[in-house]
Amino acid sequence: MYSDFRLIFSTFAVAGWIITGASSGRAQSSPANPAAPASTISSDANPGTNQIQDVRALAQKAEQIRAACVNGRRRICGQVLQVTPGGLVVDSGYTDLLRPELSRSWVAPNTVTTSRPANLVEENAPGSPCIGLVFLADIPKRPAVKIYDYVIIEAYPAGQFTYQPVPNVTKTIRKFSARLEGAVQLNLDAGKK
Repeated sequence: MYSDFRLIFSTFAVAGWIITGASSGRAQSSPANPAAPASTISSDANPGTNQIQDVRALAQKAEQIRAACVNGRRRICGQVLQVTPGGLVVDSGYTDLLRPELSRSWVAPNTVTTSRPANLVEENAPGSPCIGLVFLADIPKRPAVKIYDYVIIEAYPAGQFTYQPVPNVTKTIRKFSARLEGAVQLNLDAGKK
């Protein structure tokens, strides 16, 4: 479940190892003045310092992205228009899918009676229903989803997706991840490009 955070957690482990090694290296590298405070040793003398700073920066960025994903989370409640290997294109905004009798599963069959309210506007609040075309990644494996089924799931912003509704026509739509860890990783990966 937490495999997407392996990079971040392994980075923290490396940081701990570097800090421990750097601390012991400092004590050995300045025998002339063993009482010298660590702040007087230049980062040029200790290349591990840059790695520690990189790890801290990565961890801080991941935490900022995580907070933004939590604050930007939405309820995807809509009809599946396309099933791809990476996820689903969903026409979200069918808010009556949020009724309690449909809350037992994240998928509802295409036989469910539902409609989209007219003039619905998406609120800028965590957990509010998402309106419009979106791409949903990191979906649960079960139950299987078919085209025109309905999905009801909370998801986290994860960038953008290029959708091709018909040949030679492309649209850029919002991308969401059904897993918080997946959204953080997708945003981190997009930031590296």
